Amino acid sequence: MEQAQGFLPGQYERGRYMRMDTAQILKRFYFCERALIIAQAGWVASVAPLEMKIELPRMFWEDALVADALRTRVFELRFPSRLLEVADDAPVVNLFEAAVDAPTPAAFLMALARVFKPALLNAYQSYLEIGDLIADGPTIHFLKRAVEDKQRHIQQLEQFSLKYLADSSDAERDKAHEWVNALRRQMDEVGFGLDAPRAPKQDIVTPLRVPFQFAEVPARDSRFALVRYYWPNVIDSSFPYGDGMMLQLRSAVSHLNEVWAIETGGAILYFFADSLDWEFILDAARWTYDEARHTWMGYARLTGWGFQPEDIPLGTYIFDAAYGQDPIVRLGMLHYFETKNIGKKHERAEAFASYHDNVSQHDMEFDWADETIHAHYGSKWLSVLREKFPALPDRDALHNRCDRLVEEIVGQATEDDRKTIYKVTEALVDKAKRSISLT
Repeated sequence: MEQAQGFLPGQYERGRYMRMDTAQILKRFYFCERALIIAQAGWVASVAPLEMKIELPRMFWEDALVADALRTRVFELRFPSRLLEVADDAPVVNLFEAAVDAPTPAAFLMALARVFKPALLNAYQSYLEIGDLIADGPTIHFLKRAVEDKQRHIQQLEQFSLKYLADSSDAERDKAHEWVNALRRQMDEVGFGLDAPRAPKQDIVTPLRVPFQFAEVPARDSRFALVRYYWPNVIDSSFPYGDGMMLQLRSAVSHLNEVWAIETGGAILYFFADSLDWEFILDAARWTYDEARHTWMGYARLTGWGFQPEDIPLGTYIFDAAYGQDPIVRLGMLHYFETKNIGKKHERAEAFASYHDNVSQHDMEFDWADETIHAHYGSKWLSVLREKFPALPDRDALHNRCDRLVEEIVGQATEDDRKTIYKVTEALVDKAKRSISLT
């Protein structure tokens, strides 16, 4: 039989990007996601409205999930290579890394809403338009979820940035718009998507960058009753922790005040992202998001009982205890409080069950499950850091140091501090009693 001449057709759109081409694109996406995760974590302590403190960790945890999927997929496509380098993607990765150096919180949030998250959204949508479900189904699957997440992020961030702008001075608004416009122009010049980025002809962003400084004094939502110590028993041992209604209130206020742990989780992610590997960023993002959920638990219970933000004490003393300390102290502080209080969760959940308070029981049980995970995170990463930097204190020494720092802060309580938190607590309790009498 005579051999057929020529070949069957193979010029189909789904064959456009080969395995290594795809790996290169996904690697670019990964490094840009990573840069934004670190920036968002660093800025958590600088944003004041409680809703923003809660939502921002959710956003960068979701970003971390897609970044992890991107990273894993790159390794699969490049097997057996485990090398990840920015290389030719530097022009656009450098631009994403500039996000952290926004001049103000409003400028940071606006840049996320109008430049960085839309750039990722557009890139993912472009990829999905040409991606091959047959050969590259795993990537198609997780990028579809990433698109949904980014669309929600952009909507929320736009609302947050508009709120900040409304409360800003004219000079701050001008600065935010100047920052965002420069980023947008630079993004257009370098390009971000399926094609390799271009080197910019002119750097218009660097002159506007303000080197990021972590907020050692955290921004706080002025709608709340702002105090340093959020319950009398923190500074007055004669004040009982309480049971019944008092335990319900105390537990909810404690959950709300885990806002310090949100800020601390963001801090450790930001400070140790480059010293530790990707797994740490992934764990720290989840840890911070969990603390945001705990804060939300307390807020939801308190508002569900009819309290307004101005009724609710919002403190800073645990976060203050690590002021000016090496970042390892913040990691130690977070781990110290996780391990210190975890044993009390079950008995409080049982107490709430006996009060027929299903919501408080529910939140306490989920809190316990989270804290068992967090205790593992803390032990693991403190050990890794000690191995990498032997001069660092061991876990027990670090916990003792954290205990002393907290004792020092508690010892600084003034008579005004005592009067303030007693006044706020008494008003909260009186309102709760009136509510019970009406049921």
